[in-house]
Amino acid sequence: MRSLIGYLVCLVVAATIAFAFAPRPAPETTEDPLRTDRVQINALLKQDSAVLAVGERGSILRSDDQGVSWQTAVVEPQRNVALTALVDLRQHRVLAVGHDGWILRSTDAGRHWQEVRHDDNLGEPLLGAWSAGGERVLAYGSFGKFYQSEDAGLTWQTLPLDVDSAHLNSMDGGSDGRRMLVGEQGLVLRSHDDGQHWQSLPAFYNGSLFGVVRLSANLWVSYGMRGHVFVSHDFGDSWSQLKIGNTLPLYGHVRLPETGGVLIVGAGGSLVRLDERGQLVGVGRLAGLGTLTSAVMLGSRLLVGGERGVFQDSGGSVAALGK
Repeated sequence: MRSLIGYLVCLVVAATIAFAFAPRPAPETTEDPLRTDRVQINALLKQDSAVLAVGERGSILRSDDQGVSWQTAVVEPQRNVALTALVDLRQHRVLAVGHDGWILRSTDAGRHWQEVRHDDNLGEPLLGAWSAGGERVLAYGSFGKFYQSEDAGLTWQTLPLDVDSAHLNSMDGGSDGRRMLVGEQGLVLRSHDDGQHWQSLPAFYNGSLFGVVRLSANLWVSYGMRGHVFVSHDFGDSWSQLKIGNTLPLYGHVRLPETGGVLIVGAGGSLVRLDERGQLVGVGRLAGLGTLTSAVMLGSRLLVGGERGVFQDSGGSVAALGK
């Protein structure tokens, strides 16, 4: 009897997992205004005159009025799998990456998108993309996937990276050739030469790191699980943890142009603000928004994205963190 019960439990679990990851048909289109609070958003990107958002089921949204109203972009073909990141290549060119190794490219500032890469055999997600300057762009993700394009995303080549199949979550860098790449189990890689060679840094944390931010050539911030935030003042030679009093995971960030600092967002509407020296300014929350994955600043206003769509804040929440 116990073995029969155990077998039935296994069947229920397997059916639940299959349902969660099975593709669903796209929702029917209507003439009603787009409800951005019903679309899970995984990434935001601010352009000169527009804001882009990507998320579940291949959703790509575009706003021409600073996030007040949104339109659905044209995606060809629409595969209805999650998109996870955006990168601006200038000259109206934008890339989006997502699950199944999906890479989309737009040449009209995000109004129309064409597929340039897709791999439904492995079904492994790309989790980020980063512009390395000029026509070079990098894409990375689960199980050490690391790709490079030399023609602004039209074609891609696999790059070898010795990370033992670890997930790669975030990358940042500058024009001086210094780069950092972070991932699961405290993985931190750095490069001094535009990514020609990568050095694995000694682990200072055994949990996943979801983001890394360059504040200056030597000053870097990383963050991730259980509200952990770390700061390095020597390009990763040593790290110190900031005590923020928050155990919720942190998933995304936006640079604050006026102060030179950074605002980090995460689960439970978490907000963590650091100044240009990497010092903690304040911690707060945007109540009722659930998990936040991304943010952009529109002048003095904050726009955040997450599990409950896109939300505009007057900027008062950011200012309040400085008090």
